[in-house]
Amino acid sequence: MIRSLRLPCVLLCALLLVAAPLVQAADAAVDAITQAVARPDVLRGQFTQEKQVSGFKNPLRSQGQFVVARKHGVIWSTLKPFPSEVVVTADRILSRQRDGSTRVELDARQQPAMRSVNAIMFALMSGDVQALSSQFNVEATREGQGWRLKLTPKSAMLAKAFQSLTLQGDRYVRQVEIIEANQDRTRIQFTALSEAPATLNADEARRFE
Repeated sequence: MIRSLRLPCVLLCALLLVAAPLVQAADAAVDAITQAVARPDVLRGQFTQEKQVSGFKNPLRSQGQFVVARKHGVIWSTLKPFPSEVVVTADRILSRQRDGSTRVELDARQQPAMRSVNAIMFALMSGDVQALSSQFNVEATREGQGWRLKLTPKSAMLAKAFQSLTLQGDRYVRQVEIIEANQDRTRIQFTALSEAPATLNADEARRFE
């Protein structure tokens, strides 16, 4: 497991290995949020991540940028405190370190259910409520022009890993908070979100290869 990143990419990718069929959300608030959230082919932005580990006074902080491409996957680039990158596709999770070295963390040839990771990661970061509701119980509330989703795991396997995920946003997901079963807590803020350009540039496409 990639220790410098861990959440949200690696922990979720390691745990959400089997995606159940999508289900239709019946709750009116969930339906409203589903209609409100943007579903772009490509979404770019910056993130600030703070992880509070149980038993430690000071949180672990990191910053970086990301690209979510619906047809390709997720590029999660940490810039501070140490440069590194994780690329999640339907076939594998690939990590690149600051010295330029590359290694495959998970491969769909060994983990066939990895093919669900692309959809789950995009669902988490784009607020795809229907996809998320296949794995989680969803509690939705509207907050002015925004919304809040609290997700609790449906399966015992996921419950062993974490207690809940809470997403807040408007047209986009703006914040994700993850509480693990051991009480470790991770909060990720997304800023500078943009749908333009609507296609990957040459460098981004190359990093998905």
